Amino acid sequence: MPSGGARNRSGPAPDPNALNRDRPSDKAGWTVLPAEGRTAPAPRWPLVDRNGREAEVWESFWRKPQALLWERDGLVEYVALFVRQLVEAEQERASAENRKTVRMMFADLYLTPDSMARARIRIVADEAVEPKKTPAKAAPRKSARSRLTVVPDGGGA
Repeated sequence: MPSGGARNRSGPAPDPNALNRDRPSDKAGWTVLPAEGRTAPAPRWPLVDRNGREAEVWESFWRKPQALLWERDGLVEYVALFVRQLVEAEQERASAENRKTVRMMFADLYLTPDSMARARIRIVADEAVEPKKTPAKAAPRKSARSRLTVVPDGGGA
């Protein structure tokens, strides 16, 4: 078994607000989704025999911002399977395997903060209004000694 080295999901997820953003891995940039989500009607249910709860969950998930990506990537059937698994997982006696599958599908569909960060997806209300975080620049110092200041007696307590 190999040891060490980079692996899928090793290390922290990328942070869009990090101070050091000049890494080669940042060249791709971030996908920005509108907070109002997808406004078009939900696609037609692709599976057989949809129940009332599935219809309700189906409609609500297709209003999420991530639905724009699902539509672009052609994930209608996958989202339908997720909705069906989620409705089954809501039941009192749902299996642990079913709930584990739902948890994994949440990540696959960018519905967790961690999966969104790893896929470099951000949801913003209005990018033009979003405040940009820029680090405050300190005045350059001439030497390490100039960073030290003398505190009068009793000034530190």
